Amino acid sequence: MTAINDLEIFARVARTGNMSAAGREMGLSPAVVSKRISLLEERLGARLFQRTTRQLTLTETGEGYFKRAVDIIALHEEAEDFVSRRNRGPRGLLKVAAPTSFARLHIAPHIPKFVERFPDIELDFQLSDNFVDIIRDGFDVAVRIGELADSSLVARKLAPDDRVLCAAPEYLRANPGPTKLSDLERHNCVLTSGTDTWRVRGSDGTEHQVRVEGNIRSNSSEFIRESLLRGLGIGFRSTWDIGPELERGDLQIVLPEFTGSSHFAVHAVYPCREFLPAKVHALIDFLTELYGPDPYWKKALKLPDGETNPSGGGKKKSAARPGKRKAAAAPEIQAGSRTGDMSQPLGGTH
Repeated sequence: MTAINDLEIFARVARTGNMSAAGREMGLSPAVVSKRISLLEERLGARLFQRTTRQLTLTETGEGYFKRAVDIIALHEEAEDFVSRRNRGPRGLLKVAAPTSFARLHIAPHIPKFVERFPDIELDFQLSDNFVDIIRDGFDVAVRIGELADSSLVARKLAPDDRVLCAAPEYLRANPGPTKLSDLERHNCVLTSGTDTWRVRGSDGTEHQVRVEGNIRSNSSEFIRESLLRGLGIGFRSTWDIGPELERGDLQIVLPEFTGSSHFAVHAVYPCREFLPAKVHALIDFLTELYGPDPYWKKALKLPDGETNPSGGGKKKSAARPGKRKAAAAPEIQAGSRTGDMSQPLGGTH
């Protein structure tokens, strides 16, 4: 019988592609890792890795074994978590993938409160503006922003992703602002990498696909935000990303009657498991409570009287009054398997 420890070693080597790196993560020497992998292959009667002087890659058999090993390890962790929940609170290593800018602005500042509430959870946040495969890379949960794609993963909505068209006053002084969507064709637009269209929604709820062009593209929200602040063009940005800049007037909304698609949102995405570990529940519930359907960055955004609210058509809504009943938790839904930073469809590129 294959020990669970051997499966964990195998999975760690498969993810890192390097026995030394896997050994460092597990506190084992490369020699021990190599020996355990060799014994595993001998026991199975199959080669799991193709070995070169520089790296290890999974064979076709190894790929199939890896997918099943990940499920077995997850079930083992869930079994232990089931027991631990009866004896103590959420605990253990929680590996989280999240977009860089969102994590810096809206997760990191609240981590002290989470740690105080759940002192036995060890957090490992991996931040990236690129898409990652959360199952292959061993993440417990990922924060994703955009439109969900179909997959075997499950998602829970944490907050809406309200987006607006905006530019710096400097840019608008040199380039008269657009008065209709087609005017965007003559403006320089700051774009996410791989994007040439913006999906916008009019005040009547109608969605439009707008082709845009520009001489600056990036996969980084922070790079795009800085480019907009420098007056280099018009952007289509989330209010969680540029709220303070809009409040200060460093950025101004253009075409306020057009906002982002209602299908876009901030989600927590995780592998579909019958028993979700308590540590994952703890983080998702914490973020849901923190943001909700009317997140703080949206409440803090003060627009001039008469302009539309970033969440959709109509006049600006007043902030929620104290004592308002807490909204019910968002239901779980099927989701895509990658996580990215930009407000673009989760199944595509940005």
